[in-house]
Amino acid sequence: MWEERAHRARREIAALAAAGLGVGELHAAAIQVIGTAVGTELTCWAAIDPETLVISTMISGETRIPPEYEPRLAEAEYSAAEPHTFAALARRREPVAKLSDLPDRERARSARLNNVWRPLGLDSELRMLFLADGACWGAAGLVRVGRDFTDRETEFLAAVAPAIAGATRLAVRSEARAGAPGGHSAIVVLGPRGELRSATPAAREWQDGIDEIAPGRFMLMMQVMAVGARAATTGAFRARLRDVRGRWAFLQASPLIGGDDEQVAVTIEPASGDLLMSLLLVAYGLTSRERDICREVIAGHSTADIAGRLFISAHTVQDHLKSMFAKVGVRSRGELVARLRPDSPGSPGSQV
Repeated sequence: MWEERAHRARREIAALAAAGLGVGELHAAAIQVIGTAVGTELTCWAAIDPETLVISTMISGETRIPPEYEPRLAEAEYSAAEPHTFAALARRREPVAKLSDLPDRERARSARLNNVWRPLGLDSELRMLFLADGACWGAAGLVRVGRDFTDRETEFLAAVAPAIAGATRLAVRSEARAGAPGGHSAIVVLGPRGELRSATPAAREWQDGIDEIAPGRFMLMMQVMAVGARAATTGAFRARLRDVRGRWAFLQASPLIGGDDEQVAVTIEPASGDLLMSLLLVAYGLTSRERDICREVIAGHSTADIAGRLFISAHTVQDHLKSMFAKVGVRSRGELVARLRPDSPGSPGSQV
């Protein structure tokens, strides 16, 4: 029975992907598809940047997490001690995971369970990852009370997740290619609890554009950045997200040194050019070597130059180019550059 339901769900999700929906619209519709087979009290879906493994958009089902609990959930999600975070599951390529599968000791220290789900009267959680070609494009958290998720439900979700991943990747690809120019650089300073301390005027413009998608999303993202920056071993935490006007922003957060308390500075830069091209290269399913060659093509280097710079043969370069053309749906270097860098003047990759 569950196989038939999974087949039907995959078909419905494929139809959603073909409809050209944005990520938020796609996930909202897919929540309804999944909900007919797996009941929950609460569900929250996220698009995840495959390069940083940071949440870039979020959408809930009919019942939303109370706003006062969202900072707690964000803090747990980017805590190094929290089990079954989306990023940790993505690194392990684990498509479905139940909180009940964890040993008692690990489950007992879950901040999600203790500080969010139990205070809301919930006790069973299942997390589903949207993985395609080794990259994580999103994830979903399903939570309910009373009974744990069954093996059949887990198998159903594991069978449907790749279809959702493919649809999400297609939606991200469309949004990245259609990214609108504009926006100004901004700086936001956050206090120890993620509260806003100060900001440049341009930050308000970004806040308006992001909150128009979902009220309160900007400050929730700031809290995510603050938690991530304090937990990051590199001292910096990065993310990309898109506002209601189609403008992409690149965010970077770092702790401030010398202040009276644990303040974090978040810089917001309009994301275009190389910052979005790297996302597109992953979205088209290019391998690591193909991405290297693609960057060389976009830089205008010939086949011989690329072979010399990457220490491979010219024949290997051509083989990779054929594969890249097929994945991106183009027939020449010029078309490849135009597809991946529509804002580029001319066609620098036209050399043979």
